Amino acid sequence: MGAKNNVTEFVLFGLFESREMQHGCFVVFFLFHVLTVLGNLLVIITINASKTLKSPMYFFLSQLSFADICYASTTIPKMIADTFVEHKIISFNGCMTQLFSAHFFGGTEIFLLTAMAYDRYVAICRPLHYTAIMDCRKCGLLVGASWLAGFLHSILQTLLTVHLPFCGPNEIDNFFCDVHPLLKLACADTYMVGLIVVANSGMISLASFFILIISYVIILLNLRSQSSEGRRKAVSTCGSHVITVLLVLMPPMFMYIRPSATLAADKLIILFNIVMPPLLNPLIYTLRNNEVKNAIRKLFRVKRSLGEK
Repeated sequence: MGAKNNVTEFVLFGLFESREMQHGCFVVFFLFHVLTVLGNLLVIITINASKTLKSPMYFFLSQLSFADICYASTTIPKMIADTFVEHKIISFNGCMTQLFSAHFFGGTEIFLLTAMAYDRYVAICRPLHYTAIMDCRKCGLLVGASWLAGFLHSILQTLLTVHLPFCGPNEIDNFFCDVHPLLKLACADTYMVGLIVVANSGMISLASFFILIISYVIILLNLRSQSSEGRRKAVSTCGSHVITVLLVLMPPMFMYIRPSATLAADKLIILFNIVMPPLLNPLIYTLRNNEVKNAIRKLFRVKRSLGEK
């Protein structure tokens, strides 16, 4: 904390001023969060318990589900709890912890999606060498690199913010602590910090988006040599990935590719980014994947038989 910093806590405005709207938010987002945690836990348990879901794709998917649970849990429980109080207070340290956690798990999610795209590229474009290329060591390195990259991205965002002087006011027009609203409150010139934030968050999202889109274009071009059944399965799998990529990357590109600003739509866009991808990812990857659906059915049959015994 800087020497000129006399702010020990921040006041969050939340999503809506109306108490009735806040109570409505409690019901909706409590339900969403429970479904998010249960859905992603089901994916993790199914992949780890199934003997058929041992390919690298499902290893990456279980990591993505874990990151989704953590990402949603950094902000949504606090937002749900704040619907019951008029003054939504968060300490300075709590604010910085929330900022770090949100960018850590959100950034890791983006890098995991990039690793999953590489896995699909190797599986479809170099099928004969797939098991040799995507061995356990390579998968572990890709996952470890994703978590490390998410940490480095987040620690830079946090260090840039935590050393800024905050003299007051301390009111954040948002439901959680993010970089742009905090830059607005700093009693210092934040132009260079804002540029670094754009370069860090915005360019990571933009670069990842183009890398992912180019990889899927290459995959689609290579599908011409596949059998009709192979094409159908590959398109189904890649379709799930593309939907997830769009859900995860479009909001951050809008939020962070521009200089620091507060737009009326920002809160709804970042809320969509925090709530919807973790909620929908289990549905996207299970409803379009027969192997996962069959593994879930087997899991419940085993549970039922054990319960009867």
